[in-house]
Amino acid sequence: MSRESFNAGWAALIPVPCGPVHDVPGYGRPDLNSQVHTPTVPSRRPPLPGPHLTTYIAPDGTAFRDLDHDGVMAPFEDPRLTPAERAEDLLPRLSLAEKAGLMFQTVIESGPGGTLLTGPGHIAAMGTSEMVCAMLINHANVHGLGSARESARWSNAVQALAEQTPHSIPVTISTDPRHSFAQNAGAAFAAGAMSEWPEPLGLGALDDVETVRRFADVARQEYLAVGIRAALHPQIDLGTEPRWGRQYHTFGENAERVAEFATAYLEGFQGSAELGPQSVACMAKHFPGGGPQRDGEDPHFPYGREQVYPGGRFEEHLIPFKRAIAEGVSALMPYYGMPIGLELDGEPVEEVGFGFNKQIITGLLRERLGYDGVICTDWSLVTDTYVGPQVLPARAWGCEHLDRPSRMAKVIEAGVDQFGGEECPELLLALVAEGRVSEARLDESVRRLLLVKFQLGLFDDPFVDEDEAERIVGNAEFRAEGLRAQAESMVLLSNRELDGRPVLPLAPGTKVYVEGFDVPAGLGVLVTDPAEADVAVVRVPPPFEPRDDLFLEAFFHQGSLEYRPGLVSRLRRLAEVVPVVLNLNLERPAIIAPLAEFASAIVADFGTSPVALVDVLTSAVPPRGTVPFEIPRSMDAVRASRSDVPSDTADPLYPYRSGLRYAD
Repeated sequence: MSRESFNAGWAALIPVPCGPVHDVPGYGRPDLNSQVHTPTVPSRRPPLPGPHLTTYIAPDGTAFRDLDHDGVMAPFEDPRLTPAERAEDLLPRLSLAEKAGLMFQTVIESGPGGTLLTGPGHIAAMGTSEMVCAMLINHANVHGLGSARESARWSNAVQALAEQTPHSIPVTISTDPRHSFAQNAGAAFAAGAMSEWPEPLGLGALDDVETVRRFADVARQEYLAVGIRAALHPQIDLGTEPRWGRQYHTFGENAERVAEFATAYLEGFQGSAELGPQSVACMAKHFPGGGPQRDGEDPHFPYGREQVYPGGRFEEHLIPFKRAIAEGVSALMPYYGMPIGLELDGEPVEEVGFGFNKQIITGLLRERLGYDGVICTDWSLVTDTYVGPQVLPARAWGCEHLDRPSRMAKVIEAGVDQFGGEECPELLLALVAEGRVSEARLDESVRRLLLVKFQLGLFDDPFVDEDEAERIVGNAEFRAEGLRAQAESMVLLSNRELDGRPVLPLAPGTKVYVEGFDVPAGLGVLVTDPAEADVAVVRVPPPFEPRDDLFLEAFFHQGSLEYRPGLVSRLRRLAEVVPVVLNLNLERPAIIAPLAEFASAIVADFGTSPVALVDVLTSAVPPRGTVPFEIPRSMDAVRASRSDVPSDTADPLYPYRSGLRYAD
C-alpha cells in the first residue's frame, strides 16, 4: 500500500517530520548518472511517523528509499533489480549484529490504541524499540491486536521504527492462525476483527479445494491490510493419532487430500505465481509431520517429546510437505518432537528434536527433497519460557543436557536458518566470536531471509493504509462467506425419525429448549422447561483432561477422548424427557458412542458460531461436511491403534468421510 494516506493521528505516535524527496545524481549505477535535477518535495505527502527515510527520484523517474541513509542509490535500494540481486548486494553490507538479528523471530504485541509497547507485554519479552533498534530483530510474531485501524496504525509505527536501524531493514510481521475460534497463545488466535471461518479441520470436513483457496485469499487480503506479511501456517500434519491436541489446525488424516488443500492454501495466500508485494509468505509446519505423537501427547511439553512410527508410515507424512515444496512455500517449520526408532536410508536417525536433527533438516529436507527456502524452528528450542509463576522448559528434546550456546550451535549445524521464539542474538554473536559458527554459515541463512523480504516488497514500501484496513478487514462479504463455510462444514452424523419425519431440520414454530450457547434469532420458539419443549438442543464442548502446571498447558486439550460420565448421565436423563439434538465440537475425534445411544440427532462442528449452528438446524444452510478422520468406538480401540496410520482403530463408530444429508 502507498504511504500517501496516513492521517494526522500519526503525530501523536512518533512526532518526527518526514524527510524530503530529492532528485540527485550518483546512485552507484552509471546509466542513471547523466542528469542533475533540482530537489523537489511533493506536496501530496502528509507528515508520517518518523524519523523517515529521504526518498530520491532517479533521472528516469524511479523513486527509491534511502535505506542506508547516505543519499546514494545502492543496488539493494534499486527497485528495478531482482529480489535476488538486491539481497546479494545487501548481504555483505550488513554488520554481524544485523545478520544475527535477522536469524531470530520472536513475539511482539500491540499496545493500547495501536501504540508501541515500551516494555514487556503479556507474552512479549521486551519493548518494541528494544527488539527492533537495539537487538536488530526484524521478524516478529504478533499476538494481541486491536481493531483493524489500530492494527494498521501499530504496524506502521513498527515499520517507522525500523527506519532508524543502519539499513532500515523492515520488520516482517507474522502471525499464527487468527480467522477461527480457538484462542491458544501457543498456537492460534480467535478471529477478533477479522472474518470468522471454521478451523482448518472444518475446511477439511468440507472437502472442497476451492473453498480452501477462497479462504486463503480472503485471509491474505485481511493480513495485507494490517501489515501482516507472513503466515505461520498452514499446518499440514496428518491427524493420524486420535488423541493429539493439535488436530483442529490440520486438514485431516488423508495425505493426498491434505496435499491438495495445502496447494490451494498456498496459492490463495501467495496470490500470484511467485511471492510479490501483494503476497503473504507462508511457513508450512510441522516438518516432517507432527501427527504421530506417542499417546497423542504434544511435544510442547516434556511428557510429549516422543514421535513414533509403529506402522512404518514416515514417508506418508511427508507427502503434503513435498507438495508444498513444489508449490514454492517460502518457509518450513520443523516440529519439536524427537523421532524414536526411525531409520532413513538404512541409518538410525538421531533421537533429538527435529529442529536439532541434521539427518532430517540437511539430509532429508535440503538434500533429498531439494528445499532451499527458509527453515525456522518452532518456538523456544534454546531458552526456557517464564510467564508469571509458570515455566515452559525449552523444547530441547534429546538435547536437554546441552547448555544454551551448544543447543544453538547444534540447531545451526542441523541446517536451520532462524530461531523461533528466541531473542538472544548475543549468543549467536558469541558463537561466531569463539569460532564455533562461521560468518559464512550465517550468510547462508541471512541470504534466504533477505530474499523473502525483497520478494514481498517490504524494502520499497512496508506501510499500510488505515482507511483501507478498516474497509477490508472483516467486511460484510468476507464475514458472510466465512459464516456460510462454518455452517456447511458441519457434519450430520445421525438423524432419527420422530412421528414419521427426521428430527432435523427443525420445522418452523418448533418449541426448543437450549443448553450451552446464547441463541440468536431464528431457532423456533424458545422454552425454559424441557418438559414443554418439542426438542432440546445441547451444545457440548470437546472432552479432554484439564492440565495447568506448565505455561500453555491449559490451552492444549489432551488426554482421554471420553466425555465425563456425569455429563453423559445428565444428557441421558434429559433425553428421557424430550428428544435431544447434540451439537458436538470435534477438535479431536471424541468417543461419541455413549451419546449416540440416546441422541435423536448429532451434528458435529469444527468451529462454528451460534448463528451458523441455527442456520444448520433450520436448514437455512444445509450441512454438507463429512468427518475428516474416523471416529473411534472406544478408548481401547484408540490405545490399540498405531499413531502414524490413518483410520487405524478397530470397528470405528463413524468411518472416515461419514456424513449424512437432510435428504438422506
